[in-house]
Amino acid sequence: MSRAWLAVFAAVILLPLAVRHAIASEIWIFAIFGLGLNLLLGYTGLLSFGQSTFFGSAGYVSGYLLKHYGINVFAALGIGVLVGAVSAALVGYLCVQRSGLYFIMLTFALNQMFYFIAYQWTTVTGGEDGMPGIGRPVLLGVDFRQPLAYYIFVALLFLVSLWVMKRIVESPLGKILQAIRENEVRAQAVGYDGARLKLLAFVIGGAFSGLAGVLYAMLFGIVPLEAIGFVFSGNVVFATLIGGSGSLYGPIVGSFVFIWLSESVSVVWARWPLLLGVAFVIVVIFFRGGCVEAWARFWSWRERRRMATRLAS
Repeated sequence: MSRAWLAVFAAVILLPLAVRHAIASEIWIFAIFGLGLNLLLGYTGLLSFGQSTFFGSAGYVSGYLLKHYGINVFAALGIGVLVGAVSAALVGYLCVQRSGLYFIMLTFALNQMFYFIAYQWTTVTGGEDGMPGIGRPVLLGVDFRQPLAYYIFVALLFLVSLWVMKRIVESPLGKILQAIRENEVRAQAVGYDGARLKLLAFVIGGAFSGLAGVLYAMLFGIVPLEAIGFVFSGNVVFATLIGGSGSLYGPIVGSFVFIWLSESVSVVWARWPLLLGVAFVIVVIFFRGGCVEAWARFWSWRERRRMATRLAS
């Protein structure tokens, strides 16, 4: 087992001892959300400002079914994944027809369309007030209303999601997506359908976002209108970039930094976004690979220094 996986397991075990269970659960939910975006941004080279479309849509649909019909937890999660994938297929089909700035603006515009649908459809979504009253059903005798029980459930789903994403990015599909990121024209020249594969990446990323959306709704008992807004999409983009896009573990680090700043530091300092801004500037100028690259550089420097000391002695 790699050191990275050992670090992830250690974080899963120790995190609820360091922060409240709700914050710890939110970190892993946001990490799942970031994994979906990172497949697009880090591995396919597609900057999407519409990931909250899939996150919020899944939260609303599954939340509605949980609230009014009391469906099974796994049914809610399955429906959320399906809604995230289907909505991503619809949005992605339109967006992959364009590239660059036009692609980014399309994801933003379609996200705004979904946002205003949710805002106006008050009888279902609750409009500006959000959709409250979403419970956590009992499953196999386990009461997920207990914060620790729900944290364990979320952490297990996060570990499964991370394993699945690792298999995807290390598979031939993952390598082809990276080839499209580096040079789409050359990838098409050797026979790969760039538009179809980018759409597939959209669908997979949407499925991960949908899973995170359902878990988020059950965590707080509400789907706020902000969960489908472009600011929420921007948050996961910032978190992924700060952690390190293009690295499997980047969204995890970025999610920890972002949620810790927004939930813990914000309590003692209202201007906490300044820290996020400074971190983002440092990443853009010095560490394009985010915190993961900074850590790798530190270990590389440490190894070089150790070798130099050995040779000098």
